[in-house]
Amino acid sequence: MAEKEKVLSRLQKLCAGQECCTKDVYSKALKALEGDAHAASEVVASLVADGYLDDRRYAVAYARDKAVLTGWGPVKVRFMLLGKGLSGEVIDAALEEVDGSSASRKLSALLARKASVLSGDPQMKLKLLKFALGRGYEYDTVKPVVEEVIRSAAGVSDDID
Repeated sequence: MAEKEKVLSRLQKLCAGQECCTKDVYSKALKALEGDAHAASEVVASLVADGYLDDRRYAVAYARDKAVLTGWGPVKVRFMLLGKGLSGEVIDAALEEVDGSSASRKLSALLARKASVLSGDPQMKLKLLKFALGRGYEYDTVKPVVEEVIRSAAGVSDDID
């Protein structure tokens, strides 16, 4: 019994210092409690009841950080949050919280930086598209931004089809 309280205390400190998702905390509790699934579930339930653990709060913080700081698009953020075991409803709510203009500015800056590295490359458009799509943006969002970056970088206006 004392081991469960120690694990709970340690996980409370962890959750107070950073946002965590239920799946990750459950895994840590399960490992610390040497595979005792029932005790790990009780620890997680206690953390949720006391407000230390909230998947919605975690998803919003994760989506905001990844979109604004690292330049990930909504497709990649959604995929990563699904991997954390979060529901589609929670993920949708988190993605709605992301400031679209900040994410758009980040995408433009990333593509401009990438375009400067690719200057003179005959496949610049293709490479910029692949880069942005790999970052998790949708094609319809990426296409006009790539066209604008190409225009600014090369002074040429071409349509991408």
